Amino acid sequence: MSDWRDKDPSYWRDKLTPQQYEICRNKGTEPPFTGEYNSEKRSGDYLCACCEAKLFDSEAKYDSGSGWPSFYRAANSERIEEEEDNSRGMVRTEIMCKVCGSHLGHVFPDGPQPTGLRYCVNSLSLKFQEREED
Repeated sequence: MSDWRDKDPSYWRDKLTPQQYEICRNKGTEPPFTGEYNSEKRSGDYLCACCEAKLFDSEAKYDSGSGWPSFYRAANSERIEEEEDNSRGMVRTEIMCKVCGSHLGHVFPDGPQPTGLRYCVNSLSLKFQEREED
């Protein structure tokens, strides 16, 4: 398996759009209600846009009203890394892909049960893979 964390910035600039690079590699944020997956309703998996690791499942997606795709749990918590974020005058918990270090968004303790969590994720940091129905 490739060590995604050792990829240099030129690799990511070639692989990602400028907007994706800004969010995934520079910890940017897309404007609310502009992301491709905010209103996505199809059944499927949400992968990391950088390394394609499965991060979230459509079954845990819900409309938080925040303007970003929101999930109440990760598909595999071992693929999500958390770090305190004190930027923009706030104290938040940043979430990143543990496989490649890509910035995803933030997690908040105001989500629905059963977890009470709201993983608030930038659409540009995700790749959606529709699930084929049986």
